[in-house]
Amino acid sequence: MRYEGKIYRPPSEARSYILQATIGCSWNHCTYCDMYRDKRFRVRALDETLEDIAAARAAYGDAVDKVFVADGDALVLDLDHWEAILAACREAFPRLRRVSAYATAMNLVEKSVEELETLRGWGLDLLYIGPETGDDVTFKRIAKGADFATHVEAARRAHAAGMRVSAIFLLGAGGVERSAEHARGSARLVGAMDPAFVSCLTLTVVPGTPIATQAERGRFELPSVAQMLGELRTIVAEAEPTDAVFRTNHASNYLPIGGRLPHDRDAIVELIDAALQGDVRLRPEWARGL
Repeated sequence: MRYEGKIYRPPSEARSYILQATIGCSWNHCTYCDMYRDKRFRVRALDETLEDIAAARAAYGDAVDKVFVADGDALVLDLDHWEAILAACREAFPRLRRVSAYATAMNLVEKSVEELETLRGWGLDLLYIGPETGDDVTFKRIAKGADFATHVEAARRAHAAGMRVSAIFLLGAGGVERSAEHARGSARLVGAMDPAFVSCLTLTVVPGTPIATQAERGRFELPSVAQMLGELRTIVAEAEPTDAVFRTNHASNYLPIGGRLPHDRDAIVELIDAALQGDVRLRPEWARGL
């Protein structure tokens, strides 16, 4: 397959065919993110994308049952692009059961519920949205481009269209100064968005990013590992989704966890407390990654 630059996908898409229909991220201003800074955003020519689907069909055929459409926020594609891509995927992969993509809250609110329903009908059924926080001060500081209310509306539209939402939060995003507010706000946003899936990642300050420059100038301080585990505990203890699969299985995390919220809340909190007390081994720094 033809790919430009580094390719990122959620852990749950490990066995998916990754289709790079866009290059980079249409927003690309988040202060912590280094994923697409080496790319200028553009939509790939549709004929190239369709050629890649045909090549994947020839190479993998019936083995493909999931497709993840990259790069950073592929939901930005217009409906004509999506119609052609999803039709080609349905034809190419007879065992196809899921098509997913990253999205921003801005992508979602720029599309009507009717447009999203159309996309769902064509086969796009899972969107990964990364609010990272639920604290409006932190939203501004990390240049997320949307606030608490916009993320709630984005999730409402996705739900109304019959789409599933996976919400991603970033431990440490509020720094030491906003750690408590970031954690409590994130827990509130989980309840307000009510996603089917919730995951937490852990912030790594990557050299060359705006947040790294802020750290060098004393304007941002990454919380300690214990403080970030405390944020995780707050999110788990206070979040009130209807029923969400919860994971911290991303390589950035110190403590891999799996379960459901609120069903497994007590067991997960107990595990985090054990880790904070030193009774559970954490992932070493050398084993962490982006």
